[in-house]
Amino acid sequence: MVLASAVAVAVPLAAAPAEALPQRPKSPVAAGYLGAVSSIDADATAIGTRVLREGGNAVDAAVATAAALGVTDPFSAGVGGGGFLVYYDARTGKVHTLDGRETAPAKTDENLFVENGKALPFDDAVTSGLSVGIPGTPATWQDALRKWGTRSLAAAVQPAEQLARRGFAVDQTFHDQIANNAKRFSAFPSTRSLYLPGGAPPAVGTKFTNPDLAGTYRALESQGTGALYRGPIAEDIANTVQQPPVDPASALKVRPGSMTTADLAAYRTVERAPTKTRYRGLDVYGMPAPSSGGLTVGESLNILENTDLAKLSKADYLHYFLESTRLAFADRNRWIGDPAVIDVPAKELVSQEFADSRACLIDPKKAGVSPVAPADPRHPVPCQAGTTGAPTPYEGENTTHLTTADRWGNVVAYTLTIEQEGGSGIVVPGRGFLLNNELTDFSFTPVTPGVPDPNLPGPGKRPRSSMAPTIVLEGGKALLAVGSPGGASIITTVLQVLLGRLDRGLSLPGAIAAPRASQRNSAAAQVEQGFLDQPETAELKARGQGFATAPAEIGAATGVERLKDGRWLAAAEPVRRGTGAAQVVLPWRWPWDK
Repeated sequence: MVLASAVAVAVPLAAAPAEALPQRPKSPVAAGYLGAVSSIDADATAIGTRVLREGGNAVDAAVATAAALGVTDPFSAGVGGGGFLVYYDARTGKVHTLDGRETAPAKTDENLFVENGKALPFDDAVTSGLSVGIPGTPATWQDALRKWGTRSLAAAVQPAEQLARRGFAVDQTFHDQIANNAKRFSAFPSTRSLYLPGGAPPAVGTKFTNPDLAGTYRALESQGTGALYRGPIAEDIANTVQQPPVDPASALKVRPGSMTTADLAAYRTVERAPTKTRYRGLDVYGMPAPSSGGLTVGESLNILENTDLAKLSKADYLHYFLESTRLAFADRNRWIGDPAVIDVPAKELVSQEFADSRACLIDPKKAGVSPVAPADPRHPVPCQAGTTGAPTPYEGENTTHLTTADRWGNVVAYTLTIEQEGGSGIVVPGRGFLLNNELTDFSFTPVTPGVPDPNLPGPGKRPRSSMAPTIVLEGGKALLAVGSPGGASIITTVLQVLLGRLDRGLSLPGAIAAPRASQRNSAAAQVEQGFLDQPETAELKARGQGFATAPAEIGAATGVERLKDGRWLAAAEPVRRGTGAAQVVLPWRWPWDK
């Protein structure tokens, strides 16, 4: 297929006045019966809740919500990306995971992002065909429904198709994400015509429709995932990657990738055994490699297991929290990669013996010096680490997370992404969705010269992720589920929410709302302004903790919790990302103490 004709359409100099549309109201907290949904978007949450109300289960609702987020939150997720799904089956009491991570094309080698002997600048790699991995999201939806759902893919996707066709109200976040990417979006006629009509982002409060995406969803409904992995859409994806549809007048250099239709046809999800960590008498389940989320959250929890965080002062608690992730990230960076290629010491990383050998390195009165060196989890030596530090490379931060629960007690925690805000910046012409830039999650060159790097690119390889969809069981039954976007800060966000809820006496909404910090084995932890404003920060600085403010905010968590009276509590962000949206099937007035 030749793309030139698809991208030669001129953008009109002036657009007709956009139709105004009222925005669906959002509530970040809801409690009630028969199931719950929490996501970043009100339309998506409403669609997921409707599926539950009509008798669907948590998996059905998760897929329907995710498909809707592909319409309303397309700069964070969509069929052009991938993700990880964790599912608790109330009937069997078992936790399952589904790896829908993107894979590298077959022609990829470890020098994917090396040019003239040097690593490409990160921004050059992002907006390119080189960065696009084979999407895993459509296969994740199909396989999750086949394994654990009750609805067909067509039934789950249809509400999102209708949403894309009829439109939704543009909010400030949607507008701002386009504005943030206007320069690179404008380089691609297919992206520009969709998101910059008339040369500017659609105004807040106007209706936005995406008929091309509706057509893609219709193809998934009628033909299944074969429409995307083996049909005309697959041809369009491969051609777009190999010949990025950049405007000839653009000064942007967009490097082509090697993805083929054979790469797309070969894609498969993988069902993996979840990580499991025992913490405070609870079972914490997460996503295993190639995600580092479950292993790193698990190691951090184990490091903290023998410290009574509930009885510590707030400054002491925060100090231990920061130090636990400083150490865990050193080990993450050294040992975790795609388990199909790398021998990941997964069991050892979440063993209490190894965690104890790391915990004794924490000085209660003094911060560690980063980059901390990793230790060998296969041969733990108490209070001893290596000599070469393992810094954490950058990861894109604009992912999304949703959580669902149903009347039978099943729970889903699902994190999905296209990586950077706006992914690669390239909309597949005529198809209405952005392609990911997920392969930039690989190390461009070895992070530490002379030390093996488990996360270099390779053919068919899945790049390491930090996505950490997490489900906590109490006595074999679901207690809560949580997750967040945020690149490498996902791990620290999920950990901080868990500690706030399980150790520090916060409600789930309170733990989500708390100001965040993210120490990832760097000299300065990334923190929100609200964290700096706390009186404890001065004491932490006196102990040697370094802080650097985040660009705006860290993460955008959502979660659900089973309350003791049998109700579901759904919680989302009260401020971040313009406020999240929580909803239950049968609301009930509940006096909630913030």
